[in-house]
Amino acid sequence: MTTSRFAPSPNGPLHLGHAYSAMIAHDRAASDSGEFLLRIEDIDGTRSKPELADEFRADLDWLRLPYREVTPQSQRLASYRDAADNLRAMGLIYPCRCTRSQIAAAATRTGPDGPIYPGTCLNRPIVPEPGVVWRLDMEQATDLAGPLDWTDERRGVQQARPEIFGDVVLWRRDAPASYHLAATLDDAADGVSVVTRGADLFAASHVHRLLQALLGLPVPVWHHHRVLVEADGRKLAKRRGAPALADRRRAGEDGRAVVAELRAALFDTGISLAETVDREA
Repeated sequence: MTTSRFAPSPNGPLHLGHAYSAMIAHDRAASDSGEFLLRIEDIDGTRSKPELADEFRADLDWLRLPYREVTPQSQRLASYRDAADNLRAMGLIYPCRCTRSQIAAAATRTGPDGPIYPGTCLNRPIVPEPGVVWRLDMEQATDLAGPLDWTDERRGVQQARPEIFGDVVLWRRDAPASYHLAATLDDAADGVSVVTRGADLFAASHVHRLLQALLGLPVPVWHHHRVLVEADGRKLAKRRGAPALADRRRAGEDGRAVVAELRAALFDTGISLAETVDREA
């Protein structure tokens, strides 16, 4: 029985791309009488707006996508600290005080998230101080974990290649944990068996598979779906003013009709969808 989840961040209203992602997760669970979960990822500092979580619930109700809500990230901070402490005790994370501009100037390679950290702080003495991030020593971590693989329902078995990210940040300056650490821990805690998300996050699964191995977590199956795009080919985004589901809901549109159109888009190549799954590295 499948357990899936939709995990939006309350830093802006949901748009059609979110509806598509929620529908995929809901339908994947419903296909074998499983469970569809809602998890609010609300640890993005001052950008997180609690009132938006109520809008998200109303949007899912409007779309007729029944869900069970689980603990929001803001109430899981202790689990993130425990995991970071475990990795620190294993000697796998180290503090870094480099700025983004310093990293960009010194980097010689580029990965899925941009310039790859060149390891400037890797061998510096550990001096506890505020304002540092904690990075994963990728070489040591991959040596310890050994070869790993993971399965995507659309692309089959994948050899894990977390090294394409370099020494990723797991503990941030401005939030308790990075997306990589928090989402991996949360999916394990919530019993998620199929992680559905956009193909633009395909590469992140390489890192998440490594963290599962290091922390002794269960390994789900992934399903990276297409992403909706603007007329110019760019992914729909809150910051570019994609029409909010809440506005459409308040205007009296039929949420069931919206979902019906999105389901049709799965089989209609004429709909404005982008297959981004091959851009992971």
